[in-house]
Amino acid sequence: MFRSLTSRLPGLLAILAVVTGAPAFAQPPEAVAGQDYRQLASPQPTASPGKIEVLEFFSYGCPHCNEFYPLLNAWLAKQPKDVVLRREAVSLGHQQWVNLARAYYALKASGDLPKLDAALFHALHEEHLALTDEASLADWVGKQGGDAAKFATAYTSFGVNNQTVQSDAMIGTYTVEGIPALIIDGRYLVLGDTHEQMLVNADKLIAMARYAARKRTVKGAAKAQ
Repeated sequence: MFRSLTSRLPGLLAILAVVTGAPAFAQPPEAVAGQDYRQLASPQPTASPGKIEVLEFFSYGCPHCNEFYPLLNAWLAKQPKDVVLRREAVSLGHQQWVNLARAYYALKASGDLPKLDAALFHALHEEHLALTDEASLADWVGKQGGDAAKFATAYTSFGVNNQTVQSDAMIGTYTVEGIPALIIDGRYLVLGDTHEQMLVNADKLIAMARYAARKRTVKGAAKAQ
């Protein structure tokens, strides 16, 4: 009997929390709609079920994205394991940025992205290199110790072309007007006047998403009893 009660204790506590209205966990800091975030009209599926997805839209050609890159990485390193980052490179109508979006997906496909991600930002914004097409980008990849042949093959592949087209189409779906842009859990577009404020607001929205997920778990456990 003791074992039976012990095994049912989490569910019984969940029922008690639901019935009495007592919180099973702390209410997160409140994010203000229209100030800290904008809720998407239709929630979008995430690529990491069971995790809280932070989706970034960016371009290597965007100076604001270049400034945001180290801040985002430092912020991400402090996040719990239930938070994952997904990135989509977009063009926002700039032809050169289309080529840079292709470069991002080609680097992912060739396996050189971890090594050359930051380096490509630096080459464009600090060294002011004219990396505008397949030839110049592949040459640069080779000089940086990457696999230029794999990069060139991936750059012109159907898969990379498809990813580039799809990422630009996502801009409309997520109602993104400028970059860098962050979407939390497929539901919230982060707002903020500065990059630092965006990350503060992202923390609030991650806490909101985590709280909502735990509430769903508690209700599910209560129904299962």
